[in-house]
Amino acid sequence: MKKTNFLVVFLVGFTFLAKAQNYKTAVGVRLGPNTAAISGGFTAKHFINENTALEGIIGINNGLGICGLYEKHFNIEAVNNLQWFAGFGGYVAFNNNNTFIGGAGIVGLDYKFEEIPLNLSLDWKPELNIISKVNFESSGIGLSARFTF
Repeated sequence: MKKTNFLVVFLVGFTFLAKAQNYKTAVGVRLGPNTAAISGGFTAKHFINENTALEGIIGINNGLGICGLYEKHFNIEAVNNLQWFAGFGGYVAFNNNNTFIGGAGIVGLDYKFEEIPLNLSLDWKPELNIISKVNFESSGIGLSARFTF
């Protein structure tokens, strides 16, 4: 009985440690509201190990902004190629003759299609602006479509 329990615990633990991502690098576009400092634009994500990624976003609405994010990815076992992720980072944006600098969090879902090199991601990226004026922006919902390789 003890060997069976050990085997079950080992297999369940191994499942959670299994590779989280099913692509290494992806580039594409991100759609989002204009109210956030880093809004719609271009996105690139690169996995630095099995479940950790770095994501960069270049926002082009109402000016120019750059955001860097550190993300942890976790499999959702019920659906193949679906993961949830969470992370944090920072940004700098130049909008309407103002400079904004702040921190950002991110949480979302990430799906990689099996048969085609396409990744879709739906996320919420709240921002805490620190420089220019202190402000919390919670409307940073985004949809990203990326080519994977």
